[in-house]
Parts: sequence; structure tokens; C-alpha cells
Amino acid sequence: MSGITVGSLYKEMRTQLDLTLLTSTAGLKKRISQKDLHRPGLALAGFLELFTFDRIQVLGNTEIKYLDKLSSDDRTDSLSKTFEYDIPCVIVTTDNKAPSELLSIADQSKVAVFGTTLTTTELTHLLSDYLDEAFAPSTTIHGSLVDVYGTGLLFTGRSGIGKSEIALDLVERGHRLVADDVVVITKMAEGILIGKGSKMLEHLMEIRGVGIIDVSRIFGIQAIRAQKRVEMEVRLVDWDENQDYERLGLEEQNTEMLGVNIPIVQLPIFPGKNVTVIAETIALDLHLKVYGFHPAREFGKKLQDAIHRKNQLKDYLHGDFE
Repeated sequence: MSGITVGSLYKEMRTQLDLTLLTSTAGLKKRISQKDLHRPGLALAGFLELFTFDRIQVLGNTEIKYLDKLSSDDRTDSLSKTFEYDIPCVIVTTDNKAPSELLSIADQSKVAVFGTTLTTTELTHLLSDYLDEAFAPSTTIHGSLVDVYGTGLLFTGRSGIGKSEIALDLVERGHRLVADDVVVITKMAEGILIGKGSKMLEHLMEIRGVGIIDVSRIFGIQAIRAQKRVEMEVRLVDWDENQDYERLGLEEQNTEMLGVNIPIVQLPIFPGKNVTVIAETIALDLHLKVYGFHPAREFGKKLQDAIHRKNQLKDYLHGDFE
């Protein structure tokens, strides 16, 4: 079943959202299946035909004041009809006092009710950011992600080809490790992929022949970062003399991750090749392309211009009979 539990939300965002559980813990087992929030003002007023009950219900000043103006019987009737639906949880904002009828009916329905000192606007911004990430599509890639000159380079390739060693060399040269071995990539928005390490590995790295090392403790906090946008894949491949590799770079290659296209470079590996410097060059070259300068295309244009000028001169001399 997709989604997250109410208990997970409470555990992870309790402090940030200043949440206080006002009902029993029975409601923490419910699941949240939608990332959007809902203000149930119309539902409390009796209009339930378009009630999006499967979202977190947020009761702000308007909803609480409406309930306070009702008699106890009318309040009970309104809330009872609302809680006939499978509501995941309720959050009462702005330090409003939750009506006793609300807490009683919610307990009977095993729906958690939280209180918060945050305003509805503050809660909406913070909670929406959390839910966007929690519900974002993600995948796991075997590779290493390094922030090189501000560019997120994802190194992939067969096991043992040297991804971790390249990442370690880049860290030693002042760049920042995001994740090694297991890279969790999440699609945060259209065209934006964010990579981070697994909670178990964090910034640990396995170097064959050495073992597990802690990059943050060896190189310092400046050598790591929690997450980074994935902007290019560098696929390491074994050198094959019979294989034709890209020489000019006129035609850019792309790969797809979670429906997002990012540039990819296939980098052949052989003993003695300085892959680290090449990786730095790849990052800087991508910077140039972002600013509109494409070296390969500039070279191609110069070549075409030179050929055109030579042909013009040839045609001119061919017609000169003096």
C-alpha cells in the first residue's frame, strides 16, 4: 500500500510542526495516501458531495469559529457526519482549542487529532514540502554521486570498475561526496532529480583492499553534503580498442531517470588514465554549456566556415583567366 502512516508523520515532523497529539495513539496506524491538504469547511457545514476526505484535514480559525458557534448537539451532528468518512488525521492550527466533541468522535473513529501553534499558512508550507518529498517517485542507483564544482556528477558502471576510488580522489581534491555505492534518486519536480545516500550508509565508503571508511570524519564536514541535484551521469566502461568512442562531442547523449532526461558521458577506463581531472573537466564543460557556450559546436562552426572560405577562394581562382 502506498503512502505513509500518520505515526511516521508525527515522528518525523513533530518538532518542526510543533505537533501535540490530542487523541489516543490508535489513530497513528492510519495511512496517508494523498500529499494534498484539505480545509473541510464545506463538509462541516453539511456539503459532503465533493468532500476530499482522503487528505489530511486542516482546521484553522474559520473552521474552529464555525464549530464554536454551533450548539453542542449541532456540533456533534456535523462532526459525526464528517467522520463517517475514512479521514487519515486532523490538525488544528493557530493554537486553537479543539472542541471536546471533535476529540471524542475522533477517538471513536480512531482518527488522530493534532494541535499546533503554527498558523494555517505556516503549517501548509512546511507540511506540503514534507509530503511532496514523501510522495515523490524515487529509485535506487548503484553508483557514486559527487558535487564537483557545484555540479552533481553521478558515476555509474560495473562493480569494481573504480567508482568509489574516483569519488574518493575527487573528495581529496576538495569536492564533496553526496553518496557512495547506493544513491537514492528522487524526482522532486519536473526536470529536477535529487540524489542522496541511504540512511544506513550515509557518507561511508567501501574501498577495496582497505575496507569501510568514514569520509566526513577523515576529510571533515566540508567534504560531504546531504543531497545534490543529479545533473549528469558519467558511465565508466572498460576500454575496448574495437569500440568507437565519442571524439568531438557534437551529438550529446542523454539518459532517462524517472522520466527526466539528463546528459550522459561514456568514459572508457584504462590504467594510467587521470579520470579525476577528466571528471572535473566534464563538470566545468557542463557549466559552459549552461551559459550558452558549446565548444564542440563552436569548433564545428569554425570548420564549416573554413571549408566555405576555401571553396569561395577556389571558385574565384578557377574563374581568373588573366
